[in-house]
Amino acid sequence: MGKVAAKIKVMPNSPELDLDELEDKLEDSLPEGAKIKGFERDDVAFGLVALLPTVIVPDDAGGTEAVEEAFTEVDGVESVSVENVGRI
Repeated sequence: MGKVAAKIKVMPNSPELDLDELEDKLEDSLPEGAKIKGFERDDVAFGLVALLPTVIVPDDAGGTEAVEEAFTEVDGVESVSVENVGRI
């Protein structure tokens, strides 16, 4: 079974949110078999910065859905969307 790398855009619900703390919460929320390869940050507007973690997941049924659902449940997350997906 292969693996998939997905870049996921995570929008925090406030510009005042501690992004380092949010990164830790996202890593802690990952389902079994998934791991974060790194984070990028994207300035959106008015001081709001989106996190762009690159997540490695097994290439099986469901793909990134479990990760998206886990990220959505994290306190401080406004929205989650997949930006890019590719096999590795």
